[in-house]
Amino acid sequence: MGSAEDSGAGKRRDGMPPRDKPTLDELRRRMVAIPGRGEAAAERIPRAAELHREALAVPPALAELLPDGGLIKGSVVAYSGASSLLVGLLAAVTEGGGHAAVVGVPRLGLLAAVEMGAQLQRLAVVADPGPDPVEVAAVLLDGLDLVVLGLGGMAVAPSRTRVIAARARSKGATLVVTDGRWPNPSLRLDTRVAGYGGLGAGHGRLRSVRLEVAVRGKAGPPCHGRIELRPSTSRVEWVSLETVADEATIEAHGAAS
Repeated sequence: MGSAEDSGAGKRRDGMPPRDKPTLDELRRRMVAIPGRGEAAAERIPRAAELHREALAVPPALAELLPDGGLIKGSVVAYSGASSLLVGLLAAVTEGGGHAAVVGVPRLGLLAAVEMGAQLQRLAVVADPGPDPVEVAAVLLDGLDLVVLGLGGMAVAPSRTRVIAARARSKGATLVVTDGRWPNPSLRLDTRVAGYGGLGAGHGRLRSVRLEVAVRGKAGPPCHGRIELRPSTSRVEWVSLETVADEATIEAHGAAS
């Protein structure tokens, strides 16, 4: 269907109202209605002391690698690499009673999220956010605990990232950005698949996936570790293999990837 609007009519040629503003208005109404966040949480500005070191839940094996044992509420995290870790973040937050959203990441596996413990009733998915995914994510920060934003290769200007970061901080929500350029995040996470378990020479059954995770914060040494994802009878388990807080090791890992 066409998307052009008739001049002065306020409608598209298909007879429907313009998409962008009603979509954002609807998102704002939904944010207010979310239990535990909603209007009261959106209007209240947390004090800096309340946000200090208060972190979202993450899989325990990942918590060992993060400076504060989780993703700090009100922070912006730049992420690159395997989608398994993003899925794990969403699962941990929603399983713990929080609310999350995925914006502009249409291929993220919801089945994998459920296998990691995600509660889909607490997870919103905006696969196609339109021409301005950053604005959609900004609205979602008003009512959610975690927002994962896919930038589609876009570079966001520093002037705008500062505004969004301030909004996340004031709402106590965590923003994870991926697939694009976001200057000066609070934390950088890089993940790659390091190997598989259970597969032989052209045969076998996949029993585990090994991930290499590199963490860089604004302060303190970088950290590098390995995590293995192991399916069990009821869910996928995260198992820590090793953790190294060594800047030289991180730099070597980055040069090799």
